Amino acid sequence: MRTRKSKRGTRNKRATSPALFRVPTSAFRVLLALSFGACGGSDGPRVTVTIPAGSTLDAAIDSLAANHVIDHPGTFRLYAKVRGLTHSLKSGVYLLHQDESWSDVVAALERGRGVEQRFIVREGLRLVEVADLAQAQLKIPRDSFIDAAEDSALLANLGLPDQASTAEGYLFPTTYLLPLRIGARELVRVMAHQFITQWSPEWQARLDTLRMSRHQLVTLASIVEAEVRYDPDRPFISAVYHNRLRRGMRLEADPTVSYAHGRRLKRVWEKNLAVRSAYNTYLHTGLPPGPISQPGRASLLAALYPADVPFLYFVAQPDGKHVFSATYNEHLAAIARIKQARRAARAPRPPGR
Repeated sequence: MRTRKSKRGTRNKRATSPALFRVPTSAFRVLLALSFGACGGSDGPRVTVTIPAGSTLDAAIDSLAANHVIDHPGTFRLYAKVRGLTHSLKSGVYLLHQDESWSDVVAALERGRGVEQRFIVREGLRLVEVADLAQAQLKIPRDSFIDAAEDSALLANLGLPDQASTAEGYLFPTTYLLPLRIGARELVRVMAHQFITQWSPEWQARLDTLRMSRHQLVTLASIVEAEVRYDPDRPFISAVYHNRLRRGMRLEADPTVSYAHGRRLKRVWEKNLAVRSAYNTYLHTGLPPGPISQPGRASLLAALYPADVPFLYFVAQPDGKHVFSATYNEHLAAIARIKQARRAARAPRPPGR
């Protein structure tokens, strides 16, 4: 009897042992989510993710997925719920790495690592002026920012063109929401990544049509940016420079002379045109070695799509608008008219009028 009972007990144990290792589906999903939480890193570019006040967990996850911070939203949702994020989610503007570890993402959203500061960079600023702005507003040492913007290894890591010796032209002008105490290298990384984000895929095909490299295009756009005071003039100023490049004419762009002097000149005089620099387009044909400022999207578009006009010259009027000409004689006549108008404006008016 004891022997038979022992055998029956052995059979029962063998029959039920697989069930001891059968993990319920819900528990398996939890384990899977926890394992995903350990994945990811902090090597990807940083992106800005906004979680508005009152957002649900699902809405927050949609924003994270849209910005490629997470790649598996369904599994992350489960992981976040296990971590209790449903009840501890804090709104804010977050600067997160793409493919960041889930544990770091949840920790950021739980403790509200979204305390940000606003950093506004307007179009046309030079690298050194962005550095001055970063020092004044973000407490980043000016020299540290410039060193980071000239770090060849960092520039290569950011995917900027090989011809770019600095980040000049690629620090996209816009309004940034940045974490407190952001460093110089991280700021350069964020601004350059914003430029790359703004670059539309169809623009590359357009470059092939223009037979220009991206670096050349950005360089031209930066000159257009420096010249324009009246927005509708952009495609026409771009057309003048494109036409001159095709004809092998010198660009003779005053902003490049100012850049060659290393400071902003209130006015470019005849004596300034002799400065010896590769950026002096009065002395050298073609584009300068690189951008002279940070062009905005409007100037990039103007450089990509110039107006279909035969103009080769332009001169600014007192109101900032330009007069365009196809021939040099027309250009001289336009200059004469503008000078006459300025003299008339300065002339004293007779009493009683």
